[in-house]
Amino acid sequence: MPRPRLRVLAVLLALGALLAVSALPAQAAAYRYWSFWQRSGDTWTYAQTGPALDRPDDGSVEGWRFAASAEAQDSSKPRDVPGATSFAAICTGTPPKGGTKRIALVLDFGTAADAGGGAAPPAPRTACAQVPGDATGADALAAVAKPLRYNSAGMVCAIAGYPKTGCGEPVAEGSGGAGSASASKSPAPQASGDSGGDGGGPSVGWFAGIAAVLALGGAALWQARRRRG
Repeated sequence: MPRPRLRVLAVLLALGALLAVSALPAQAAAYRYWSFWQRSGDTWTYAQTGPALDRPDDGSVEGWRFAASAEAQDSSKPRDVPGATSFAAICTGTPPKGGTKRIALVLDFGTAADAGGGAAPPAPRTACAQVPGDATGADALAAVAKPLRYNSAGMVCAIAGYPKTGCGEPVAEGSGGAGSASASKSPAPQASGDSGGDGGGPSVGWFAGIAAVLALGGAALWQARRRRG
């Protein structure tokens, strides 16, 4: 390959590498917030919709965990409450009733490290919400864990009055908690547990950058050919 073309190729590769690096997601701090989970068998799964859109069936088990974490699918899932890990165990004292459904809830208020500032969180507990058949996950939570506190975006800030202040605030690096800020990769929590976002795909600006690289490369090749002609 002629030397001008080699130089052009080297420039294209260098610019492409820079664009690839700039397209990587920036690291974000960990956040202190309530996350929303659903249980199937022995497994907790991070809820893909917020509780206001969730309509659990009778016999469902849902969980909430307060934690300082950037990885919701990691160590911030609800911890099991001894002797109450299944729907049968949690709702054993709540008989079926026509026109209603029973939702078992696990409320994990987190650890002292999650709380920050030396606060002592309440012990994890369970509750059986008996709610109308068309009730949402938010309705079930409100039936057993008042007072609740929300922010203007609809994010759950406090359950059963805990914590008294704050809502999804970033956690200072090195402050501990369920997730390390220095290793965090996730964005700020979504309102009420909604997954949100665009899946982390490349942005419009990234594609525009690629187009610019190609345009520059084409111009350079054209200039090289003119010089040779």
